[in-house]
Amino acid sequence: MKITLFFLALMALTASGITAQNMDYEQVNNILISECDSVEGGNGGWQIVYNGRTMLLIADENHNRMRLISPITSRDELNSEYLENALIANFHSALDVKYALSDDILWSAYLHPLKELTDNQLKAALSQVYLAAETFGSTYQSTELVFPGAEAEQKKQDSNSPKKRKL
Repeated sequence: MKITLFFLALMALTASGITAQNMDYEQVNNILISECDSVEGGNGGWQIVYNGRTMLLIADENHNRMRLISPITSRDELNSEYLENALIANFHSALDVKYALSDDILWSAYLHPLKELTDNQLKAALSQVYLAAETFGSTYQSTELVFPGAEAEQKKQDSNSPKKRKL
C-alpha cells in the first residue's frame, strides 16, 4: 500500500510539471551575464563582479557541485571576536551562505549541488554571498531574515572592522 501511494504521488508530481532541475554551465553562464556587472571565464570557472564585489563561481558537472565565494579579509586581520561572531552568524543570520577560512582568507561561501540548483537559487546565492561579505564586522547577515538569539549572542565589535579584500 505504501509503495502504491509513493508511485501515485510521484506520478502526480511529474504530471504537474514539477521535475528536477538540470543546471549546467551554459545556464549558469546565462544567469551570471544577466545578473552581474562583469563575467569572465566559463565551463566551470567564472570570476564575476556583482554590485562591485568580486566573486568566484566554481562548478563541476561531473561531480554535481558548485560553490560561489567572495573574499572578505585576510586571516591576520581577524581577532577571536570576529571569528566567534562569524560562527554565531553561520547559525543565525548567514542562512544559505557560510563564513569560511581557506588559505588564510575569510570567505563568504555558498555551496550547492549543481544539477538541482534553480535559477532563483543562483540569483539568491549571488545576493546572499554579496551581503554576507559586505556585512561582515557589523550585522553578519546574508538577508533581512535573522533567526532568534543572534543579537543576544553576538559579541560587540570594536569600530576598527577588518579590511575588506578585493581580488
